[in-house]
Amino acid sequence: MATCPAGHETEASDYCDVCGIAMDAEPTPAPDDTSTFATLDASSPGGADGTCPHCQAVNPVDALFCEACGYDFTTGSMPRTLTPPGTPPDADEVTPAADPNPSATIGSGWVAEIWIDPDWYADQRSTDPLPSPGVPTVVPLKHASILIGRASRSRNITPDIDLSSDNGISRRHAQLTTDGKRWWVEDLGSSNGTYVGGSVGPLPATPIPPGQKREVGPDERVYLGAWTRLVIRKAADGEV
Repeated sequence: MATCPAGHETEASDYCDVCGIAMDAEPTPAPDDTSTFATLDASSPGGADGTCPHCQAVNPVDALFCEACGYDFTTGSMPRTLTPPGTPPDADEVTPAADPNPSATIGSGWVAEIWIDPDWYADQRSTDPLPSPGVPTVVPLKHASILIGRASRSRNITPDIDLSSDNGISRRHAQLTTDGKRWWVEDLGSSNGTYVGGSVGPLPATPIPPGQKREVGPDERVYLGAWTRLVIRKAADGEV
């Protein structure tokens, strides 16, 4: 088993199973003892077996966030909160409210439309060959909490939105949450960031801060990895 430049053990030879960083990237300096992102061990909030103390979901022992509810294993804080429907959020913050039940189903009214975006690919200057864009892939969104990432059999990571064809996506890249009417996206400390931009105008140049929920408006798009563009929308009649 190899060790990635960030210090994670991985069976992959191209990109780390844990954080998605390229295996030939520059090594990451070791954090100080007081670092927020200290290595998770048996004394960390998640416990030795990775069980989330908030929702009891089982996660990889070195996970930074619970894949089910977003509990922060490194700080022991409860999942970050959402803005109640009808309350306009601050530019950088959202008004506290209870997170939705991550396992709650939301019916078949929402889908994620995933497309290979040549413009985003050109902007990222990836060395990977661009796949044929083709038609968008439509994924039904059935739960209040949706994990976006790349699947890993060795680490038992099975994202709800699996973007394994895009090597710029981290294993646990981002998380979508909803109150049934509005959607938020949160970057889970990915290597290449998560961006939100409008349907017109220039591509976004600044990623959203990791760990901060950002509302995704009806006309906005989420950009990730080397070429992935994601649109959250209401399902068309008979679509799902």
